[in-house]
Amino acid sequence: NMMAACDPRQGRYLTVATIYRGRMSTKEIDDQIMNMQNKMSSNFVEWIPNNVKTASCHIPPTGLKMSATFIGNSTAIQEIFRRITSQFTAMFRRRAFLHWYTAEGMD
Repeated sequence: NMMAACDPRQGRYLTVATIYRGRMSTKEIDDQIMNMQNKMSSNFVEWIPNNVKTASCHIPPTGLKMSATFIGNSTAIQEIFRRITSQFTAMFRRRAFLHWYTAEGMD
């Protein structure tokens, strides 16, 4: 949601990357990932079996004992493309800004 104004609850996750920093065991990380996948199984597509990748760095960020980052590729982005398409269609129907392109020879 940080890069695009979309609601991840409206889609399903295709792939996910998790990055952990700080002192924690890989078994603890794997257990947390399995718990997340079991609890939120309806939020993940079923046709990509291993869609969660993890990375671990034992050096914590400055000022913290540990941190975690979750980066997801979700189908919720389709709502943004629908919105842009409808806005473009409305502008194209009115021929708004079209003269800039036809003046340059783009017909």
